[in-house]
Amino acid sequence: MSQKKVSAQELKIQIRWLIRRDMHDVLTIERASFDHPWTEEDFLCCLRQRNCIGMVAEYEHRIIGFMIYELHKSKLRVLNFATTPDMRRQGVGSQMIRRLVDKLSQQRRSEIMIEVRETNLDAQFFFRSQNFRAVCVLRSHYDDTYEDAYVMQYRLTGVQEEWLLPFSPSNRISEFDAA
Repeated sequence: MSQKKVSAQELKIQIRWLIRRDMHDVLTIERASFDHPWTEEDFLCCLRQRNCIGMVAEYEHRIIGFMIYELHKSKLRVLNFATTPDMRRQGVGSQMIRRLVDKLSQQRRSEIMIEVRETNLDAQFFFRSQNFRAVCVLRSHYDDTYEDAYVMQYRLTGVQEEWLLPFSPSNRISEFDAA
């Protein structure tokens, strides 16, 4: 089955709560997206938490993306986020991020945080394009590798920045923050 390419303006997705029957499709996207994918138990353990929310993006009755995030008093923290490889760069991720940004002001929260592997350049560029800024580096952050993570932050405009940390000129993403 060939997937037709649709421009970002034409792509009309539905974003809704993740439900149990979506898990097979979410796991398929997860495995296609990451070298170190979450397991079904990882998802279920996370989603059992009171402050954890799962959302999916659907296009033509097919799940093409998902996001898992935590609600905190003043922020949202994205734990996992991916779109199916054949639907990337078509505005799906941007629409999911806009949904989160809309939740900020509705729920009196001011920021969205996400940790991105240093080797995941596609994610770094994507979140940068969504007005996230790299604010710090977590050294040897992951259990499965010695890889660092970049903490990226989106802040609502007009909110005072209280803890942005300067980036060392020696890391790769700082080159893009200066642009």
